[in-house]
Amino acid sequence: MSKLLVVDDEFRIRQIIRKYAEFEGHTVDEAVDGMQAIEVCRRNKYDLIIMDIMMPELDGFSACREIRKFTDTPVIMLSARGEEYDKIHGFELGSDDYVVKPFSPKELMLRVNAVIKRSAGKSQAQQKDEFTYGGLNVDFSARIVTIDGNRVEMTPKEYELFFYMVKNKGLALTREKLISEVWGYDFFGDERTLDTHIKLLRKSLGEYSRCIVTLRGVGYRFEAL
Repeated sequence: MSKLLVVDDEFRIRQIIRKYAEFEGHTVDEAVDGMQAIEVCRRNKYDLIIMDIMMPELDGFSACREIRKFTDTPVIMLSARGEEYDKIHGFELGSDDYVVKPFSPKELMLRVNAVIKRSAGKSQAQQKDEFTYGGLNVDFSARIVTIDGNRVEMTPKEYELFFYMVKNKGLALTREKLISEVWGYDFFGDERTLDTHIKLLRKSLGEYSRCIVTLRGVGYRFEAL
């Protein structure tokens, strides 16, 4: 049984999600805006947060940014807007998935269960391991990436994607393989999600973005030559 926080200013939306989530065996808390969501998250620990973007008091993007300062609880963003900019912005803030309204409650629950499963499956005990290439240093166990001694801030999903590519450096990684390994075989998004994260990753890496090579029609490869 997982504990969810549903944040939406529309009572009807909160009730629909609660109904389906409780049917799946989850427990549900609710918040009506971003400010209340932050307060609730400071007092309670959740397995996943479902966050609407357009809300009074404080929007979902701003609330997600604040929540990320003190917890890495997975977040699924809800929005009536499906523009690429909104999705990219949500992923930059550390959201794990993005669902466009109107949505199928059943599909949302499949996404919820998939995200919770991936999150719960992460091992907390990791063997000390590092990779260095020029001024780029990757500390896998501490989940720290630095360039010329300066720490590079990444979202949780960027870390996962980058670490996987570095550990498989030199190998041609198909899009399907990357999505399966990083998001899980039961991921319900599309390949554009991968492309968006690659774009964000290259931005974070600066001059070392050249290490991520696009293999047209195939996928990507991390090169450190």
